[in-house]
Amino acid sequence: MEVQLSSSSSPPTTSKISDLRIDINPSSWLSPYRRTSLGYLIKMLLFYHGIGILIMIIGTTIIEYLVPEYQDVSVPLSIISVLSAGPIEEILFFGLPYYIFGNHLVVLGGGIVWVMLHILNTNTFELTTLSYANWLFVIPSLFFSLRTWISGKGWFAILTHSLWNGVFFVLGCLVGEVSCSAILRGSDILTGSSLWLSAVLIVLVYILYKRKA
Repeated sequence: MEVQLSSSSSPPTTSKISDLRIDINPSSWLSPYRRTSLGYLIKMLLFYHGIGILIMIIGTTIIEYLVPEYQDVSVPLSIISVLSAGPIEEILFFGLPYYIFGNHLVVLGGGIVWVMLHILNTNTFELTTLSYANWLFVIPSLFFSLRTWISGKGWFAILTHSLWNGVFFVLGCLVGEVSCSAILRGSDILTGSSLWLSAVLIVLVYILYKRKA
């Protein structure tokens, strides 16, 4: 006589709240997300960026106390260079390492390089003018980008990276905290090239994504 197993023998699924608690635990910060719905990804985005803002505020307060002559200096920006930084940075330091090597530690290495480059977001290389605030903020973002890519949602990392840059670019210009130009200048070759580079990288990472799929 055959014995049929009931469907109740399968392991129970966890709730969205339980998955969120697991994903925000630092022990899971090098693992794919347990869920990848749009709403869930937005929650993780706010979680990591919220930590980044907190670290930036606390860190810069300490730095300003230890280095009284500290001045946060940034390079001149344009709206095109700011928006194209999303696909360029995400693909170069996260997308390509993931799809080429398929190893989370390699992606982590690319992310560490990406984080350290943000401290040099200035025209000068003196201890009192390094971009500490920018550097402190992106440390948690490293884990957001890493986890989003290895969860197969790299497009979300690219999109939110560009949107986040664009929003703070506009706000910075409005309050006069950053030196920036809202249009692409004809002599700014690097800014114009960023458009082509971002387009090439998007096509390249899409090809690698299809091959991996």
